[in-house]
Amino acid sequence: MAHLAKEKPRLAGVVGWPVSHSLSPFIHSTWAAREGIDARYDAIAAAPDDAAFTEKIGVLRAEGYRGVNVTIPHKERAFRIADKVSDAARSIGAANMLTFVNEEIIAENSDATAVVEIIESLEPRPQTALTLGAGGAARGVLWALNKAGLSRVIIANRTRARAAEIAPIANAETIDWNARGDALDKADLIINTTSLGMNGEPPLELDLARMKPDAIVFDLVYSPLETALLAAARARGLRTIDGLEMLMRQAAPAYRRWLGAKAEVDADLRKRLETALKARGR
Repeated sequence: MAHLAKEKPRLAGVVGWPVSHSLSPFIHSTWAAREGIDARYDAIAAAPDDAAFTEKIGVLRAEGYRGVNVTIPHKERAFRIADKVSDAARSIGAANMLTFVNEEIIAENSDATAVVEIIESLEPRPQTALTLGAGGAARGVLWALNKAGLSRVIIANRTRARAAEIAPIANAETIDWNARGDALDKADLIINTTSLGMNGEPPLELDLARMKPDAIVFDLVYSPLETALLAAARARGLRTIDGLEMLMRQAAPAYRRWLGAKAEVDADLRKRLETALKARGR
């Protein structure tokens, strides 16, 4: 009797530079283990230039990868390389998901849809937001704020002209970086999209005394898990959301697209990720 060939593991990964620090392999491996799926999700380095990224994507497609997440500094390259793009990716001009289907590359932005999920889960739903920063993450956040239907969005960035470039995504108002504290009493939600507060970076200097007592502080940074900004917010009794929440939620659509069916964002996954971060000293 002929032996049946063993099915090859399902392949996916995350492409970035650097990428070894990524927690995405841990998240996807956890979900695959829960389902008993033979899958492999790799951290894949691609040098920060167009040619290196394009070559790497070609190699991965040839090796049978179903898709990849894309992280810094390749999200705009991922958008440009695609044959088809989602509405979110098109509006943002960047993608963090590439799916390989036959001869086509499909680009999506689950960073933005993760923020929409988080905002729509909040009760009461915020109506006004102050966004700090104007990089790639800010573009996704602005799209999400617009999608979630907030009535007023304010954006502050150290270079105001750069904030003005992306403000139309959410019809946002721009203010000077030095005026960010003066806008706190207008915001139901404040979102830090900068790297300030991340390990190795200066803290985000912001006096939260003027914030509404029922306001929410959301920091996309997850290393450290509790930034100085979140610690200050907790000390004032404000609700907080850390970067781990977004990290888990943005991973779920990719897992369902490439590897399995169930991607539960739950307390068990969060606890495992917190343990992994502590083990790394982050």
